[in-house]
Amino acid sequence: MRKLTSHHLRPLVVGILQKNWRDYVVTFPSKEEVQSQGKNAQKILVTPWDHRVPKIRISTQQAEALQDFRVVVRIDSWESTSVYPNGHFVRVLGRIGDLEGEIATILVENSILVVPFSEAQMCEMPVNTPGNPWKVSPEEERERKDLRETHLVFSIDPKGCEDVDDALSVRTLANGSLELGVHIADVTHFVPPNSYIDIEARTRATTYYLADRRYDMLPSVLSADLCSLLGGVDRYAVSVIWELDKTSYEIKKVWYGRTIIRSAYKLFYEAAQELLDGNFHAVDDIPEFRGLDEKSRQAKLEELVWAIGKLTDIARHIRAKRDHCGALELEGVEILVQLDEKKNIHDLIPKQPLEVHETVAECMILANHWVAKKIWESFPHQALLRQHPPPHQEFFSELRECAKAKGFFIDTRSNKTLADSLDNANDPNDPIVNRLLRSMATQAMSNALYFSTGSCAEEEFHHYGLALDKYTHFTSPIRRYSDIVVHRLLMAAISKDKKMEIKDNLFSNKDLEELCRHINNRNRAAQHSQKQSTELFQCMYFKDKDPENEERCISDGVIYSIRTNGVLVFIPRFGIKGAAYLRNKDGLVISCGSDSHSEWKPGSLQRYQNKITSTTTGGESVTFHLFDHVTVRISVQASRCHSDTIRLEIISNKPYMRPDTELLHQSSLLLKSDLVKEVTRSVEEAQLAQEVKVNVIQEDYQKYCQTKGSSLYTLLEEIRDLALLDVSNSYEM
Repeated sequence: MRKLTSHHLRPLVVGILQKNWRDYVVTFPSKEEVQSQGKNAQKILVTPWDHRVPKIRISTQQAEALQDFRVVVRIDSWESTSVYPNGHFVRVLGRIGDLEGEIATILVENSILVVPFSEAQMCEMPVNTPGNPWKVSPEEERERKDLRETHLVFSIDPKGCEDVDDALSVRTLANGSLELGVHIADVTHFVPPNSYIDIEARTRATTYYLADRRYDMLPSVLSADLCSLLGGVDRYAVSVIWELDKTSYEIKKVWYGRTIIRSAYKLFYEAAQELLDGNFHAVDDIPEFRGLDEKSRQAKLEELVWAIGKLTDIARHIRAKRDHCGALELEGVEILVQLDEKKNIHDLIPKQPLEVHETVAECMILANHWVAKKIWESFPHQALLRQHPPPHQEFFSELRECAKAKGFFIDTRSNKTLADSLDNANDPNDPIVNRLLRSMATQAMSNALYFSTGSCAEEEFHHYGLALDKYTHFTSPIRRYSDIVVHRLLMAAISKDKKMEIKDNLFSNKDLEELCRHINNRNRAAQHSQKQSTELFQCMYFKDKDPENEERCISDGVIYSIRTNGVLVFIPRFGIKGAAYLRNKDGLVISCGSDSHSEWKPGSLQRYQNKITSTTTGGESVTFHLFDHVTVRISVQASRCHSDTIRLEIISNKPYMRPDTELLHQSSLLLKSDLVKEVTRSVEEAQLAQEVKVNVIQEDYQKYCQTKGSSLYTLLEEIRDLALLDVSNSYEM
């Protein structure tokens, strides 16, 4: 038995000061189950969608009418003598299995309330219409640094991005030095502290990204218009501008302040990468170059190409410094969901690794780091920072053992030794190995969290993953409330330096710590909802397919963990992680014959450190090793009361050789676009076939809660069944 230390101990509950009941999504029993409880039963036991919650006792006469729906209930009481709590009916969400009902279930289960912004909140919003266009005010023009005529400012974002938080600039100064600028939307200009919209943004805390939609923290007039740094229009920004040595790129000095910018180009990543690589055909995809004469076009192109190249050189230098200190490159699957004008899914595109991604990311990390230092220096006991503590060494044990199976040594003593070890753990014959090892390193990490600097010692501020002593979030105030708080702190720090009155009332350490708890909680809810919505789409895609005959249901899988009665498998083609059992419910074990097909036979399993062997009573034996490629059949384990789950079955101990060899050379995740397209299409067809008129999204709901654009989320799967446990964590810097 493990010895308990002081940090394992928890205080006893001696009383309840306040009930904290929340809504739960439940399923009513089937007609047969209701009848078994007796015709005169006054109480019905309903089953919560969340496996961890016990059944809830409801008083209702509508059990039979509600048996095909997802229903919200609320717990009223829980008697000490009862196994089950008592609750009451609140509302119906939708039919079991319908897309909108299942999405609504995910939102309720994560306590995400997305209602239209109120009339009082919308009355606080600025006006920007063709008849009454928004303009820079003379007062702001006097108080801000005007960069419109002096700086080439541009943004680089995913295609279709509406909420452009950040823009960049780089130029050569008269003294020969370089000047690097990061310009962030000045959201706080439009969102005064404790206004109706500020309170709403604080409550939401973040923009929620699901697989096929997003729910904005701020109304679209801000998030997609006046706070979005679009090309060719005047915008208010908060800027961090550094003077750099022209050769070493070392920072000489830094300036913080409010600015007015006019972005010259709204670039997307792929076009910027093409220009960086010297492929100037990408100019045809950049609207700002259309209609220019050849001379102007050439001059502007040379200016832009120089700027992108110089930014990339600077970013390489910044990254090299962080690498030297132990910055980690961790594995996560990031994809972009493209929606059409009607909010339907147009495509799902995996984020391809491009150097311009690193360029933009490094500039944002630099800005976050320097703003963190600034607000901490000015307000050492009430600054909002982001900490990432070092992981517990025991969490790395599986990573070390798995790497050892491939002949690699992973040194986890520090972030520097871990980063170097992961860089060296490359199998030239199988690039998936390094991806999986980095994924395991990610799973071992603690989550990064917001905190108030008055609540812990300075040595605890360190960000392990980024290898920085101080870090915060400053660069995305459109979608994160934490960044709004940081913007106000930065403005107060600037006022303090100028010995001016601080306009905003800043949070005390106690209030800020409470706010950080709320934001951290909402971030976890956002991560869970992203993951659950992805799993929903995966299941909807495979649910109507015959796993025995449908080619898409057969795929190559890689074993990445050994368990007592099976293995964990990663499916690169669909980004799925899941359990594949080697012993079934009847106690039979898997057997793979000479024809490479499997069947279930009586026998036993023998688990070793890096392999597991299945031996039948007839003497047949098959061994599965870590990182073996196997052929897997994908199906759906349907559940009436809970979410459906993906079921993986090993049908051959050999890699799957797809007959269409051309597809093998595509990105393993590219076929996810087909997955989401087909799910959307099948839902529409089912609705038409049933002649059901579904008003999915109301006009005001579209306008204020859900906007088209990119969606970013992490695909990680926790397997919580029997001995097959995958302790995956959502990880965000």
